[in-house]
This record gives sequence, structure tokens and C-alpha cells, in this order.
Amino acid sequence: MRPLVNHLEFWVPTGVAIRDVRQQLFDAAERVLLRAGPSALTSRTVTAEAGVAKGVLHRHFADFDAFLADFVLDRLERMDATGLRDSAGTGTVAGNLTDALTAVFGSVALAIVPLVTFRDELRARLRHAWPAGIPVLTDAAVMIGEYLAAEQDLGRIPGEADADTLAAMLIGTAHLRFAGGAPDAAAVRTVVTTVLAQALKER
Repeated sequence: MRPLVNHLEFWVPTGVAIRDVRQQLFDAAERVLLRAGPSALTSRTVTAEAGVAKGVLHRHFADFDAFLADFVLDRLERMDATGLRDSAGTGTVAGNLTDALTAVFGSVALAIVPLVTFRDELRARLRHAWPAGIPVLTDAAVMIGEYLAAEQDLGRIPGEADADTLAAMLIGTAHLRFAGGAPDAAAVRTVVTTVLAQALKER
């Protein structure tokens, strides 16, 4: 007979303890989402993918929408870690933006947009963090806007350019481009240089 476990560890059938169970469940949700889309995400498919009992998820989250809300927030934190803000003043502006947009939309971020759209309850829960707009798109726009403002301070983008408007244009254009299938870096760079053509200084 297996010993009782505390709230920090759970046992899978093989008897191996799961230590970072939240991240294991988030990673499983990402794999299901990318493989089968938002309609396939259920507590059963996530726990099956993670290789744990269904009850494990409900020990950590009030319900499945609470799990999905934390999953979205966790992936947004990872998106913030792309390092774009810290790259101001290094490399080229177009290169930095190309790398950032590829990282954002080439990951699970793009799949999160239809997930949020697909689930009304999830969208309602996320409104506390995002009163307007869709998570991922709004967060990415803020991240890029802050980067562009930093480049303005360094003189690499004209001070009269509207950083927030440019950021929104980049996000909107890239989202449409990636929605039809992930383009290569050259295609993303073309999007960036086209949008910024009137704002970037010759370097």
C-alpha cells in the first residue's frame, strides 16, 4: 500500500513522484493545444497527456477554466522573457523585431488566441488582467511598443514616430501572416521592414 502524499507531491501509477505538477500539466496542455486545437482541451485530455490521474488537476485548480487561465498567464510570462526590451541598442531594429515576432507567433502564443476566443468563461476570467483586447496580442503589442520607445530614446527610431501605433501594426500584420502558416524568417523580416519603412532611420 502506497503512503499518503502531501499537497506538493502526487504519485503516478509507477510510483514516481511528480514534483512540479503545475508545469507538467501546463506543458501537457500546450502539446494538446498545438496538436489538436482548443476544442480538444479538456481536463481528461490534459491529464492523459501528462500521464497523471484526472484528480491531480482538480487538486491544484478550482476548475478547468481556472487551470486554463493560469496556463495562459504562464505562457504569457514566457513570452515576456524573449529579451526584446533588453535588446534595444544592439543588433538592428528590424532584426530584433523579426526575432521577437518569430518567437511570439512561432510558439504556443498563436494557438492561445483561438483558445481564448473559443471559451467564454476563460475570456471572462482573463478580463481581470486584460480589460480589453485578447491576451497574447495585447501583451505582445505592449512589449513591442516599449522596445520601440527604448529605441527612440537611443535615437535609432525617429522621436516623432508613434511607437504604440507601430507596435499595433506589427502585431496585426504578423498575426495575419502567421495565421496562414508559419512563414520563414525572411518573410517576417519583410513584414517588419515594410511596416517600419517610414519610421526607421538609415543605419
